[in-house]
Amino acid sequence: VEVKIEVVIPEKERSKEEMSPNGKASPLIYKVNGTARHYHPEEHPVASNPYHNPKDVVEASVCHVKDLENGQMREVDLGCGKALLIKESGEFHAVGHKCPHYGAPLVKGVLSKGRVRCPWHGACFNIGTGDIEDFPGLDSLPRFQVKIEKEKVYIRASKQVLQTQRRTKMMAKCISLSNYNLSSTNVLIIGAGAAGLVCAETLRQEGFSDRIVMCTMDRHLPYDRPKLSKSMDSHPDQITLRPKEFFCTYDIEVLTEMQVVAVDVKSKIAVFKDGFKMEYNKLLIATGNTPKTLSCKGKEMENVFNIRTPEDANRVVKLATSKNVVIVGASFLGMEVAAYLAERAHSVSLVELEHVPFKKFFGERVGRAVMKMFENNRVKFYMQTEVSELREQEGKLKEVVLKSGKVLRADVCVVGVGAVPATGFLKQSGINIDSKGFIVVNKMMQTNIPGVFAAGDAAMFPLALRNNKKVNVPHWQMAHMHGRIAALNMLAHGTEISTVPYLWTAMFGKSIRYAGHGEGFDDVIIQGDLDELKFVAFYTKSDEVVAVASMNYDPIVSKVAEVLAAGRTIRKRDVE
Repeated sequence: VEVKIEVVIPEKERSKEEMSPNGKASPLIYKVNGTARHYHPEEHPVASNPYHNPKDVVEASVCHVKDLENGQMREVDLGCGKALLIKESGEFHAVGHKCPHYGAPLVKGVLSKGRVRCPWHGACFNIGTGDIEDFPGLDSLPRFQVKIEKEKVYIRASKQVLQTQRRTKMMAKCISLSNYNLSSTNVLIIGAGAAGLVCAETLRQEGFSDRIVMCTMDRHLPYDRPKLSKSMDSHPDQITLRPKEFFCTYDIEVLTEMQVVAVDVKSKIAVFKDGFKMEYNKLLIATGNTPKTLSCKGKEMENVFNIRTPEDANRVVKLATSKNVVIVGASFLGMEVAAYLAERAHSVSLVELEHVPFKKFFGERVGRAVMKMFENNRVKFYMQTEVSELREQEGKLKEVVLKSGKVLRADVCVVGVGAVPATGFLKQSGINIDSKGFIVVNKMMQTNIPGVFAAGDAAMFPLALRNNKKVNVPHWQMAHMHGRIAALNMLAHGTEISTVPYLWTAMFGKSIRYAGHGEGFDDVIIQGDLDELKFVAFYTKSDEVVAVASMNYDPIVSKVAEVLAAGRTIRKRDVE
């Protein structure tokens, strides 16, 4: 049997009316200058035929139908590009072969019940449509048509699509609002990280065609924040999540260097630092967190950094080259910065209160293995101590004094001692904030105030994986999903969050991948060889596996994530 694959553009979707706050279908209404205005959405834009240029099309026989068993995947070459061929339940599917996030080969991922999960960072894609179903990343996979003739499998595809290996889901555009009031928007998103951007994109993907405004204290459009500590010399333009043209095309307004200082939930008004006020109908708070600072003498000195922006990261690299660096805090940020600077700086010293890095997160044995890897790369640890003073010479940092009495030479100091939610501006708002400053939401990312949602690092939400225990998971993948769930529920879809947390850290060209929520684990079962840095660690609480971490053991973490996502329990005896 031959399988042919063609790129298929989804049929023209039916025009959807926007959902009003009470969930009934109606034109969207909001007040401008006290009068109600009605806006009717356009139909979804219709994509043109991808095969209008026959020279752009390639068709190739890729295998015999019996070459693949059910549940198998194969990367196939079409001459001008590759596709991922999948057989499941007797049917063949073909999609892009690379994860649009960082280009991981999906053939090495995990296939389960109609979707393929990336082996590197856990993004999930529907094998029938190519749509992204879990994150990180923004784009979906291209889908190709498969045809079977004389027991051979053929794939037919656009050369251009094969080369890009990604597809942006169809989006509505904003209707013409030539006379709208600048101080009024239907959706206001405070924060322009992953949560805010995915919320805006999801609204457009679902046909929402009214005004969306994002505001951020940052000077840049949304960018890939994890790269600030993993690839510190990246220029802002290199790590932007979407180009400027994207925001123009889909009418997503981004107000940069704009800080909201108060929210009046009764009047539905956000107040900015410069006095500007904006009325909203729906609000998403995705402000992330604020780094903690040192409390010692000299903390305000020049050359002492929290890494918050690309400029911060770039300046640290420049100042650290061939100089002495002290990093305070063996956090993910602190360890990644240490790894990045180890080959560039004259010396890298790391100061930490615990006796082992990552002990609370990865456990002592994994933490020691990671510490040894750093020591083999010339990073010096000063454990179970903290900074008592930063000393200057001619106005610049010169030494870091530890409470142990040790004095470290330092030309640059990077502080990575944790963060607190950036929610201080909400204290008088009536929005439910817990004792640590997190915004409390339900499974639909809704706060206690109707029409107000929260997402990302500042949110405390129920985790299905842990019997709906309220948790804070300040990681990139989770922020994406929060944004999507919030957007769907702004449109009254009634969608609950049920994703499995998935994160990664990269150091010295090696990655630790992690899935689940291991808070409070009471045992760690390790398979493989920690000394060789090839291992998988299962974190258990009582008799249940609650999380897994691995290095050089792909795709085990993605496999476990799929099992947990299906609602299945992994017992301790299953992995021992």
